[in-house]
Amino acid sequence: MDKKNALRAGALASGTTLMMLLMSSPALALTRDDGDDPGKGLSVIDTVGLYVVAPILLFLVIAGLVMVMDKSPKQAKRG
Repeated sequence: MDKKNALRAGALASGTTLMMLLMSSPALALTRDDGDDPGKGLSVIDTVGLYVVAPILLFLVIAGLVMVMDKSPKQAKRG
């Protein structure tokens, strides 16, 4: 009985995914809208800096601020 439910769930998930892929049309992305004025593209260095380096730096800054601003009393070491 358990295999039947798993098979049914797998078939439903794969069928739904397949239908979503077939129904979405990437050709509409090529059509320009009125007033569309795209800028120049990003270089590889700009893209890596924006989507990799900047989030890591932001995370480190926030984590550092949390550690510096921590006001909780420190636990005494037991030995």
